[in-house]
Amino acid sequence: MNGRRTLLGVAAAATGTVVAGGVAAALASRRQVRRRREGSTSRDPFGSLRSEPVHVTTLDGIRLHAEVDEPEAPTDQPTLVFVHGYALNLDCWHFQRLHFRGRRRMVFYDLRSHGRSERSPVGNATIDQLGHDLRSVLDQLAPDDKVVLVGHSMGGMTVMSLAESHPEMFGDRVVGVALLATTAGGLKTHRVLNPYLPDRLMRQVTPRAMALLARAPGLVDGARRTGSDIGFLVTSKMAFGSEVPTPYIEFVDEMLAQTPFEVIAEFFPNFDELDKYEVLYAFEHVPTLIVGATDDVLTSIGHSRKMASRIKGAQLVEIPQAGHMVMLERSEQVNTALERMLGKVAARGDA
Repeated sequence: MNGRRTLLGVAAAATGTVVAGGVAAALASRRQVRRRREGSTSRDPFGSLRSEPVHVTTLDGIRLHAEVDEPEAPTDQPTLVFVHGYALNLDCWHFQRLHFRGRRRMVFYDLRSHGRSERSPVGNATIDQLGHDLRSVLDQLAPDDKVVLVGHSMGGMTVMSLAESHPEMFGDRVVGVALLATTAGGLKTHRVLNPYLPDRLMRQVTPRAMALLARAPGLVDGARRTGSDIGFLVTSKMAFGSEVPTPYIEFVDEMLAQTPFEVIAEFFPNFDELDKYEVLYAFEHVPTLIVGATDDVLTSIGHSRKMASRIKGAQLVEIPQAGHMVMLERSEQVNTALERMLGKVAARGDA
């Protein structure tokens, strides 16, 4: 029994989130982490941008938490709809929300089982279901609007799922797309978790480890608690490509730790199974921006390049020395790229 608990404890530290590849480094650098955190005296107001909460009811009856920022003056510009990634919540768009606030109508929501949204039935924790949920968000919060969809990581996959089930919307209701640090397929999660062990071994071990850990979610969540030194350094190395202010790391670590491990385990199988490359043709009908980060260890820059090569007319922006949370780490560059894409939307007469 003690051996099994030890195994679970080690595995929890290693795979408690998808961004759990640097545990050994975390243990070796605990003093360094503590000095850095103790030296931080300021905190960016992450999570402070709020609007009156509204709810979206999905086709299977789940209530999604959403917030809508209205512009200061009436506008006929498209509504921006932001779709966050795996184990995050709508607050991850802090700098984009701040940048466009007052000028654009914006919709933010927490994916099912994430943030303040209700938990999904296990069988509906899928990328395809997230695509259906996005359709519900559009129908209930922007029923008469032209929209621009901005998706990060699993949020980008969600946009692709919508394109697969409703390609007719792209060029009609959907007039622009931005895909940040995401992929249409070919993601090998076992390489992310441990790139040093053979593929053949990790393909077998990773799903079994996740299934085992899912049987003891309380134990895993305890190991992943917010504020742990291990979580801090793992987040720093896996979410960012350069040294960022301590509050950025703590903010992402908090979002990850607040996502129950059961949710992480339920969505995890989606990534190895994902194949949406045949869907990308739908994006040729609208201005499409693809943002990739050169030091992204979760969805490497190669995924962004491959998607751009499959979408005629897509604009690829590669941001050097940035990681998976590129919209936080390089917010000004991301916002500039979004502005350029929106300019193209306006030039087509869709804004």
